[in-house]
Amino acid sequence: MARWSLTVNGKPYEVEAEADMPLLWVLRDLLGLTGTKFSCGIGVCGACNVHLGGELVPSCSISVSAVNGRKVVTIEGLSKETTHPVQQAWLEEQVSQCGYCQPGQIMAAAALLEKIPRPTDADINRVMARTLCRCGSYPRIRKAIQRAAALGGKP
Repeated sequence: MARWSLTVNGKPYEVEAEADMPLLWVLRDLLGLTGTKFSCGIGVCGACNVHLGGELVPSCSISVSAVNGRKVVTIEGLSKETTHPVQQAWLEEQVSQCGYCQPGQIMAAAALLEKIPRPTDADINRVMARTLCRCGSYPRIRKAIQRAAALGGKP
């Protein structure tokens, strides 16, 4: 066991964990931030997406030792009161069905709009293809991203 420092949603934390403990379990089990979901466990589905230093990463496949001293944003930290344009667009387009993948979808969409404020359909396809939706709400996801882009994409 070792101590690791990280900033999550703007708040500094020190955690005690094994070096290879996935960030996902640090967030959920040690910090109580359960918005980030576990699904595949191998970094291919996107349900556990977070922003690490401004980049989209699957938190299940990055260790706590790799994030030591870095800044992490989870779905809980994307905005206060669900005011981020992506969250607002998700609600307006009624994207969620089962909702399980939605935190990862929203984090992917927010990362996309940070880099490409007016994404094309090809941009959306490229980025969102890494976050799977078992319910198949992809048409609503696309509409919500387009709506969020029209709103400015950033809080």
